[in-house]
Amino acid sequence: MSSLPSHGTPFVDRHVAPSRPEIAEMLSTLGHATLESLCDAAVPGVIRSPGPLQLPAGRAEHEALAAIRQLAERNTCMRSFIGMGYHGTLTPSVILRNVLENPGWYTQYTPYQAEISQGRLEALLNFQTLVADLTGLPLSNSSLLDEATAAAEAMHMCHSAARGKRRGFFVEQACHPQTIALLQARAEPVGIELHVGPLSSIDPAAQDLFGAIVQYPDTDGAVRDYRALAQQVHDGGALLVMAADILALTLLTPPGELGADVAIGSTQRLGVPMGFGGPHAAYLSTTDKYKRQMPGRIVGVSKDAHGKLAYRLAIQTREQHIRRDKATSNICTAQVLLAIMASMYVAYHGPDGLTAIARRIRMLTLTLRGGLEKLGLSTGDAPCFDTLRVEVPDADAVHAAAAEWQINLRHYDGSVVGVALDETATLLDVHDLLCAISLRDELDFDPGELLEQIDETLPAGLSRDSSFLTHPSFHAYHAEHEMLRYLTRLQSKDLSLTTSMIPLGSCTMKLNASSEMLPVTWPEFGSLHPFVPAAQADGYTAMCDELAAWLAEITGFAEVSLQPNAGSQGEYAGLMVIRAHHLSRGDTERDVCIIPRSAHGTNPASAVIAGFRVVVVDCDSDGNIDVSDLEAKAREHAEHLGALMITYPSTHGVFEASIKHICEIIHESGGQVYMDGANLNAQVGLCKPGEIGADVCHLNLHKTFCIPHGGGGPGMGPIGVAEHLAPYLPGHPVTGGGGEQAIGPVSAAALGSPSILPISWMYIAMMGAEGLTRATQVAILNANYMAKRLSEHFDILYTGQNGLVAHEFVIDARPFKASCGVEVEDIAKRLMDYGFHAPTMSWPVAGTLMVEPTESESRAELDRLCDALIGIREEIRDIEEGRADRADNPLKHAPHPAHVVTADAWDHAYGREQAAYPAPWVRSHKYWPPVSRIDNTYGDRNLMCLCPSPDDFG
Repeated sequence: MSSLPSHGTPFVDRHVAPSRPEIAEMLSTLGHATLESLCDAAVPGVIRSPGPLQLPAGRAEHEALAAIRQLAERNTCMRSFIGMGYHGTLTPSVILRNVLENPGWYTQYTPYQAEISQGRLEALLNFQTLVADLTGLPLSNSSLLDEATAAAEAMHMCHSAARGKRRGFFVEQACHPQTIALLQARAEPVGIELHVGPLSSIDPAAQDLFGAIVQYPDTDGAVRDYRALAQQVHDGGALLVMAADILALTLLTPPGELGADVAIGSTQRLGVPMGFGGPHAAYLSTTDKYKRQMPGRIVGVSKDAHGKLAYRLAIQTREQHIRRDKATSNICTAQVLLAIMASMYVAYHGPDGLTAIARRIRMLTLTLRGGLEKLGLSTGDAPCFDTLRVEVPDADAVHAAAAEWQINLRHYDGSVVGVALDETATLLDVHDLLCAISLRDELDFDPGELLEQIDETLPAGLSRDSSFLTHPSFHAYHAEHEMLRYLTRLQSKDLSLTTSMIPLGSCTMKLNASSEMLPVTWPEFGSLHPFVPAAQADGYTAMCDELAAWLAEITGFAEVSLQPNAGSQGEYAGLMVIRAHHLSRGDTERDVCIIPRSAHGTNPASAVIAGFRVVVVDCDSDGNIDVSDLEAKAREHAEHLGALMITYPSTHGVFEASIKHICEIIHESGGQVYMDGANLNAQVGLCKPGEIGADVCHLNLHKTFCIPHGGGGPGMGPIGVAEHLAPYLPGHPVTGGGGEQAIGPVSAAALGSPSILPISWMYIAMMGAEGLTRATQVAILNANYMAKRLSEHFDILYTGQNGLVAHEFVIDARPFKASCGVEVEDIAKRLMDYGFHAPTMSWPVAGTLMVEPTESESRAELDRLCDALIGIREEIRDIEEGRADRADNPLKHAPHPAHVVTADAWDHAYGREQAAYPAPWVRSHKYWPPVSRIDNTYGDRNLMCLCPSPDDFG
């Protein structure tokens, strides 16, 4: 009896790009007959897993979509008026389709190569400008992770500004509960003493304050004038932070005018779906005085080699990869894609449209307040924007009645309920809320009549008088045609995975399959408030439980927490879990964290904010940890050793054969092993961190598990832990969860950024055990194939056993500086003329390029990049041998934009054709860098982080 054929090509053959005949040819180049024999040669046998992954078989794309659709339908989409920093919003379709659902935007990498990132940098500059305008503070970063972690960043920033000479930080008790809990968690390990209470209890001198934070409007909806508080705080030598509702600031006096030194908050309600808690872009703004202490990335304005206006990341000397344990923050991945959405939402509506939305929300809220008072229910007498705290006779009965009306209200202890209106609210919602809260089936009055009677006037001193969003960017794109063209214009200035491969070592820019992305914008995943009753998120719970179980199997750990919403947050969470374990055993002095010199800069930065002292261990000449130095450091600090942070395979792109011995050294000295999961792409299906000896490992879902980079974020960094660490997994003050002895929250929402978790669920479901293993094998194959081809032209800096690399390799460009004056940056910029994004530049070794092709790139694309690098090597040889000028050559003047190549004047010793068309493929499809090489020094010396005048730089 014959069987039915399968549904076309299996998904694994869509994700893993090289065909089976191509794989055989590539293996032959390396002298291997099978993928298995290659991996046996590359991966030390001592760490290999004894058997295959115990995961379900891979599903066809339509089958996986049908399965996740069933999970989505288990979620209940009710009208949520809970507030607490999360609100329903109306995402303009032109932004939903052309940004959030557009791979030209969501597959971009972090804009470290600014010349080919001009589109998103402009959008982020718009974001910074709108934040600065609305908060009344002149300097903003280009997004943080969420409001609660932004509050923690502000606290650390204030502490840094005080040079650590004071220990106290005051938190007004009317801040959102998740913010208070996260501040408590972040303060304790670094010795900050938190004072939580009413404003009447603040005493800057007695509490030794370096800062204070308030919510504006507060979590119960009250709008207060904080001028007197600001004066009191400043008189005490401290700084004031205001957590402000960004939309309310169109109507309310901005924090900068009330005396705030720092403003933080979320931009979620600017067109970004709630998504059960994220991802959303947070913001932080301050004054120029604190630009060196500001966390995260800042986009600045500079000029290129021809004087043309250009954008870049400014004053990066603050960041982890340069300052390491002395960095301003451990934040690396931010929420770039969501910040872009928010900036476009504001550009689409403009100041008048944004103000109209805010006015509408407030008018409906005042109508609701009037109706409640008419029904004899008290809402207090403080001015409000969108939120009311309502005293009721029986809160349980009100919640039950609200559920009958398909409404969620905020839960409080006692006879109180909370209600917060948003952009989606209507007069019908006001009617239904009045009925539910008053326990009535119908009203004897029309809420519409109350609307006509309300007085919108805000008290003197609280109403905004200053102008905002005056830049042309917020006035030119209100027509959809103009917005569509603007988005397309900006997209064309960026190189994304839709253009070519992005071969960044350690960053794993692999395929983000369309089937994986589809569920993200389904309303069952996108519209849920993070604090709905658990029964309404049953589908989310089931999906996340299954994903966590799959990740536990893949990593060999007992439990997985999905809460950390970035790799840096995963590092921090893992170290905090280790710290909690030591403290539970009475080991209060174990505060040393050993970190290899080659580690990611976020590692030492995370260790510091988790309360550890960093001790650096050297690497040997092969790029591995110097085991003798490690043993010496472990012995020296044995009584204080808390943890080792190690990346595996190493940051030099090799499998260290001594990894198990390294773990034993740490364990024998009483420490725990934290493994950075940035390179898990070389492990899945072959070995497991939990079996190697790690106690905790964070996983970059935005790398190995296919969540796209989104121009620099969103990311997810869940942690897997061994059984003895499971009791300490992070909890949450609103929804609970976590281990029995849970550390405090590390993200504002219990599941971090849950609306992007369907991406990783879909990836694992479609790949299955065999597909995931094959992906790892081909990632190793592709890297070794490229390294083999390029080794005839460049020095490959590090190799592992049998002369093989892992899933990435390091090209040494340092000899060229001596031979002909060519720097690694010249190679990176010249690759743009060939249509490629450069590999990771000058990390982990200065003057090198780190290449990671991933399994998703075809052999043709691998060969194309090899040909580009070989072509550049020939251009370098031309300089070395005198055929090209040492100063006037294609590398030194790269990249070459169209306006430069087509200009009337051309005074270079090489031709226009060589400049613009150095390879045959660029003749059929040319990506044109929009600007020439950017002057970074000029940008830092003339710091400008707001939208420039259209006339600037000509």
